[in-house]
Parts: sequence; C-alpha cells; structure tokens
Amino acid sequence: MRFGIHVRATAEGGDLRDLARRIEEAGFESLWLPEHTHMPVSVGSEHPEGADWLAVNARLYDPFVALGVVAAMTTRLRLGTGVCLVPQHNPITLAKQVATLDVLSGGRVLFGVGAGWNGPELVNHGVAPGTQWAVMRDTVLAMRAIWTEEEAAYAGTYVRFDPIRQWPKPVQQPHPPILIGGEGPHVLSRVLEYGDEWVPNDHPGVEGRITELYGLAAAAGRSPIPVTIYATPVDPARIEVLAAAGVARCVFNLPAGEPDEVRWSLARLAETVRPYR
Repeated sequence: MRFGIHVRATAEGGDLRDLARRIEEAGFESLWLPEHTHMPVSVGSEHPEGADWLAVNARLYDPFVALGVVAAMTTRLRLGTGVCLVPQHNPITLAKQVATLDVLSGGRVLFGVGAGWNGPELVNHGVAPGTQWAVMRDTVLAMRAIWTEEEAAYAGTYVRFDPIRQWPKPVQQPHPPILIGGEGPHVLSRVLEYGDEWVPNDHPGVEGRITELYGLAAAAGRSPIPVTIYATPVDPARIEVLAAAGVARCVFNLPAGEPDEVRWSLARLAETVRPYR
C-alpha cells in the first residue's frame, strides 16, 4: 500500500516548499492539493464544514502552479490534484497544464478530478446547475484525445473543437492516471467509462463498493481498478481494513497549524504507516 498527504495549502499556511521536502523525506509517496478558484460570498457560514473551512478554501493556492514548485523541490514525490474541478477549466488549456507538469516533473502527475459541490462557484465559471458531471465527462475525454493523438478533435455536448495539434505530450503513457473522485450513485460507471482509478473519501460501506467496482471491471474485461482513499483516519485498525479490501493508496489530511504542530502531525503520520510500507 502507498500513502499520501493532502494539504490545503495557502499563503498563510507556511512554506509549501519546505513541507513538500519533509513529506518526501518522511517516505510518503504523494502530495495532494485541492482546488477552489474562489469562494462565493453566498456560500455562507451555515455550511456543514463551518466558516473557517470555507475561509481556507477561498485562500487555496492554484494547484498546478503550486505543484510545479513542489516538483522542482522534490525528486520522487508524486503530484496529485485532490481534486481538480474539471468543469471550471477549458479542456485545451487544462490538457496543456497537466502535460507540462508531467513532463517537467518526470512523469509524476496523479490527475484527480471532480465535478465540484459548490453550485455558485460553478455558475461563476459558466457551468449551468446540474450539468457539471456531463461537462466533466466531455472535458476529460477531450483531454485524453489531445494527450494521445497528434491531431485531436472532439465533438461532445459541452466540448467541441476541430482537429488541433498540441504538445508537449505527457511522459506517462498513454497519459497521467485519471482518478475519478466522489461517492455518489453513478461514480463507478464514470470510473469504468473514462477513469483509471477511483478516489472516494473514506465512508461507511466503501469496502462493499470496492468489491462492486472489481466485479464491474471484470465484467468489462478490465483488470482490477486501483482505489485511493481520501481522508483516511489515522487509525491502524482502519488501515488494516482498507488494505484487506484491496485499497492501493491511503491519503491523510495534514491539519494546518504552526510549523512545529505540522511537523509533529507529519511525524505521527509517518510512524503510523511505517508498518504497512
């Protein structure tokens, strides 16, 4: 099993470059950064996660710029988007960003994708309510065409372009792994159609859905599809259960705090996962 760290990185949260080096030195496989371009004021403090959580989301670094810096400061650490809110992006531009990061990092990108939960944020990007999953599908399929074809074209409901040429192509072949986020009723069908891996948050019943995914993959003639679990509890017993279910990677949230607190939290996480490496 592999282990990663998820960080809500902001300018107020300390030096990401130093933290990335520490995460790599501690033996973790990957660093994951989330994405929110902004936080609409209309999304008020009554949100279940609370006002402080919303305030942090408004301050997040751009994940691709930040991961580019992390790539320059590390040598082995894999670079995960956790998750990229795909419907908010132009597919041609996003394909270029991901491929560039993959090339400059020597093939270390893990492209985690999601459609987004924040309706007002999506609307501000021109995404009509209820269409975000269909937009994500068109965008990801168009990006795959751009990455794998010398002359790529796409004709979908929400993404359309005539043949184009774009380089660089990703180092990873045929392209960086696409990890589909979410736990909803249709997520497994999305993974089967245009994903390489599934990346749900840890939640009751996830083990049964992993078994379901394996069965669906076998029926479709695919090898077992890897599963990454976000928000894994720092609990050896839970890690054992997830390992037995076949989980390929567990990702832990690294809480924000003063530098000494963050170092202590990282050391605790490293000690927790040491027996499973």
